[in-house]
Amino acid sequence: MICCLFNRFLKVNNIYHNSRFCCWNKIKENAVLQNKRMFKSAVFSLEEASKDKIQEFLNSFDTVLSDCDGVLWINNNAIPGSADVMNYFRKIGKRVFYVTNNSTKVRADFAIKAQELGFIAEPEEILSTAYLVAHYLKGIGFKKKVYLIGSNGIGDELKAVGIRHIGIGPDNVKPDFKSMTTADLDPEVGAVVVGFDEHVSYPKFMKAASYLANEECLFVATNTDERFPKSSTIIVPGTGTLVRAVETCSERKALVLGKPNDYVRKFLESFGLDPARTLMIGDRCNTDIEFGVRCGFQTLLVLTGVTSTKDLEKMRSERKDPLPDVVLPKLGSLLNLVS
Repeated sequence: MICCLFNRFLKVNNIYHNSRFCCWNKIKENAVLQNKRMFKSAVFSLEEASKDKIQEFLNSFDTVLSDCDGVLWINNNAIPGSADVMNYFRKIGKRVFYVTNNSTKVRADFAIKAQELGFIAEPEEILSTAYLVAHYLKGIGFKKKVYLIGSNGIGDELKAVGIRHIGIGPDNVKPDFKSMTTADLDPEVGAVVVGFDEHVSYPKFMKAASYLANEECLFVATNTDERFPKSSTIIVPGTGTLVRAVETCSERKALVLGKPNDYVRKFLESFGLDPARTLMIGDRCNTDIEFGVRCGFQTLLVLTGVTSTKDLEKMRSERKDPLPDVVLPKLGSLLNLVS
């Protein structure tokens, strides 16, 4: 019945016979690829797998995409064993990419940080949201100025593609802050970009909302992560906190470029990845694992970042998506399983 309806749709829409079968076969092919994932949303502990099963798992992917904060390092400290595993992937012939929602650095600086912490990494292998913002705006031919609630990472990536920007740094609250007028706004601004900004302030929210009152002004955000991976009991609010604030006061919705949204997937397609043979490693279910599931990648969750064992158990008991295919206490545990 479904086949008949699908074929009728193609016929009514004047789609050629060969294209019809090509398209239908593609749908069936994608369904088969999804079913071939070894541990589809099984939340399977790799520590419980046999040596043969571990080897089968390693043989099931050619490309590794890994989040950074909470998976490979926290702040400026490498998580023990993570560099050994990422370098081991290269040793056995895997392609490696670092996919991070962190917008505070340019790709070259991320590569330097990774190298200093023991990872083999090149700038071309880093996919950061700061780079994605610049890539997106350049790709649509943006010529105006950006008002940026963010850091030098985004600013430097914008500068590298010839896009002007303002807004980086402190914009302190003044006693008469409510007296702000249009004279305080730059008429050349055509986009508001929100990333992580340690200098966020009320005047910045006022300016962002005022620019966005113009419907032609673009509204772009790097990511909506609620908080940073923690190494102590102190919670560090993430970029999502700032994005939601600007969305609220501007009554606009941002185009979000980072994980788990579609723009990252479209960008990665240019590398010719085979989704069924790609592994996404992350520490956060609602970004990293969600991204992997949407793209049809295999997914590995490590419990060294945001999603805790307690969080995962609750999600599993409630069968709340997205669930990872496999789980490890930390990425470094994998090396013990293959040695």
